Amino acid sequence: MTLRTLRDGSSIIMLAFVTVAASSARADLTPEELAKLSQNPIGNIINVPFQENANLNDGTDKRTKNVVNIQPVIPIEIDKDWNLLTRTILPLISQPESDGGRTNGVGDVQFELWLTPASPGAYTWGVGPFIQAPTHSNGQLGNDHWGLGPTFVVVHVDKDSPWVYGVDAYNVWSVGSGGGSPSYNNGLIQPFINYNLPGGTGTYLTSAPQITVNWKADSSQRWTVPIGGGIGHIFHFGKLPVNMSVQGYYNVVRPDDSANWLIQAQVKFMFPK
Repeated sequence: MTLRTLRDGSSIIMLAFVTVAASSARADLTPEELAKLSQNPIGNIINVPFQENANLNDGTDKRTKNVVNIQPVIPIEIDKDWNLLTRTILPLISQPESDGGRTNGVGDVQFELWLTPASPGAYTWGVGPFIQAPTHSNGQLGNDHWGLGPTFVVVHVDKDSPWVYGVDAYNVWSVGSGGGSPSYNNGLIQPFINYNLPGGTGTYLTSAPQITVNWKADSSQRWTVPIGGGIGHIFHFGKLPVNMSVQGYYNVVRPDDSANWLIQAQVKFMFPK
């Protein structure tokens, strides 16, 4: 199975899903309101992002590693006070190898589950488990251990303010038997800030660097710290709101032979309740 096959298959499924859902999507929200909903990781909205991550100058040969993340987010109402929100991340990877070729396939699926207040104020939060499953199609693209840890998010959204900001984070430890794969202890901290431009057009500036840490690596090889940002805009596919954005980040701190630049492009299909 090739990465192209996976992409083609997912595109066909997504097109069918979008075609069916487009006729029933809400049209009463303004572009700015839709943008703020999309910028809130625990907003009460179903969304399906397709995110292309081009990691430039990766490895000793300084080539490009591509990761396409398909990451549906689904809120579930528990009662009048609480919601559950799930985010599943399925990575499709095209990774350069030292012999000049590439390894293509599926990486390890990650799953987050947040418990959140159903009627939040300007500040809201979510907390729950983070699970990593060894679903990789090639030994070069993942780890045979399952992973488990905590995840949380805090976010500020105010209908009278153009700013949406917050932070989400997790740490995951390998558990159980993983064959010949090494154990792991990895973390991520992602501060995010969005400024919705005046005029209510749904155009916004954004920065959401993913700061990662490998706690088992040597101290000089442990952290990746990017800086950068980009721009996004809300438009409609029929009645269906779509959020498109492009961002660029430079890794000011990084392990040896890892990518120095990340170029990220995202298309997010939104299904407001």
